[in-house]
Amino acid sequence: MSGALEPLHARQISRRALLTAVGVSGVGLALAGCTTQPADPDSFVNALPIPPELSPRVDGDTLVFTLSAQAGTTELIPGQTANGFGYNGAYLGPTLRARQGDRVRVEFTNALDEVTTLHWHGMLLPAKYDGGPHQTVEPGNTWNPEWEIVQPAATLWYHPHVMGQTAEQVYRGLGGLFLIDDAALTEAGVPSTYGVDDIPVIMQDRNLTGSGDLDLAGLNATYGILGDTMVVNGRALAALDVTTEAVHLRLLNACNARILHLEFDDQREFQVIATDTGALSAPVTANTVTLSNGERIEIVVRMSADEQIMLRSAKGTNDVLDNQEMNILRLRAASSLATSPEVAQTLPGSAAPVLPSPPTVRDFQFGNDMSINGVMMDMSRIDEVMAAGAVEEWRVTNTVMPHNFHAHGCSFRVLEINGKQPPAWQQGPKDTVLVAQGTSVRLAVQLVDEADAEHPYMYHCHMLRHEDEGMMGQFVTVEPGTEASVNRTLRS
Repeated sequence: MSGALEPLHARQISRRALLTAVGVSGVGLALAGCTTQPADPDSFVNALPIPPELSPRVDGDTLVFTLSAQAGTTELIPGQTANGFGYNGAYLGPTLRARQGDRVRVEFTNALDEVTTLHWHGMLLPAKYDGGPHQTVEPGNTWNPEWEIVQPAATLWYHPHVMGQTAEQVYRGLGGLFLIDDAALTEAGVPSTYGVDDIPVIMQDRNLTGSGDLDLAGLNATYGILGDTMVVNGRALAALDVTTEAVHLRLLNACNARILHLEFDDQREFQVIATDTGALSAPVTANTVTLSNGERIEIVVRMSADEQIMLRSAKGTNDVLDNQEMNILRLRAASSLATSPEVAQTLPGSAAPVLPSPPTVRDFQFGNDMSINGVMMDMSRIDEVMAAGAVEEWRVTNTVMPHNFHAHGCSFRVLEINGKQPPAWQQGPKDTVLVAQGTSVRLAVQLVDEADAEHPYMYHCHMLRHEDEGMMGQFVTVEPGTEASVNRTLRS
């Protein structure tokens, strides 16, 4: 990566309290003011919520999940009220689960008083069910996407993708996980008991008012809101009580823009077992990983009885997007831990896509005016036409402010960053990648095997304010050999 965003590891954590206690059984704590110092680790005493699993009903051969986007009140800080958006609740949403080969349908109702969409980030599915800005759901209406799970085990997520309003709706709380399961990972020793040793960690930086509500000031800033309070699974100052020797953390950077350099405060090593869209072929040992917003990574960390460690984000060298060290989640091991097996040295990772010779090469260039390749988003224009199921080489170049790159309808591998092979932990299957200023990234892209000339997929910067401003393009995947005959203007 460009040196402008690489972490600088501060070896000491400030003990300065940034918190004002409130009288909620002695454990509710509220952040006071804005600072560049991390919150005191001893203040992380609020039990980490675990998003509930959503049980589907079975309709023939189809799993049917019911979701509703709604407004409500929650407690990001115990004892204080925040007004949020959520799915089937007031903030965030339940965890959906399925396996490769399952057929799923989601009966989604928009109970908000504003238009929204429901996008399946990282899911390989037909474009008409992708939930991008074309699949809007008006207040009071219902949308019923249905598709077959065609991809292997992965930690995916769902969130709104409505043109011009994504940043605010995600910031208010709309988001949740969609897990694709595979028993082979459990057999390989990966901890797999949800909520016990298999833990979702949805990380969001937020600014809170003195009363604990979400502060929306700054939504229209260059990058949007960069919060000074880290909220995990909808709770500030969160702590996880660990009861097993090993714990599997599914880490999602669900911030609107902030880049996270994730590490533990004692610099301990952990095993990376999966990236955005699937497992690695073997665990990779690391002690720090970088996630831009929208990216996921799965790690297994081992602990000893009675010890405590802090998951944190190290400070980087960019003056905005990673400008402060942030404590994220405190892990507290019990005095007696259940035995956990070692993770096997072979994991059921999918094979990397192989570029044809010569490959189809596409270039994507970020511009200062929120453009890609010199143009901003136009809902009626198809920017690229691609053969369904093809493997292509994409080169994403950024000479301006930091961005990242996310593409729908595909999974890719990062081949090079500035002409060099990425670190081993970043070589797994992905759908989102950081493209720091002064950086060029080369990708091997496996496109979805779905032909549809009328419903586009998106590619865009996943810094949510940027996609709202138009840093996004559209492509369709069509029957191979028909690319030249496709109408580049969508019918309204």
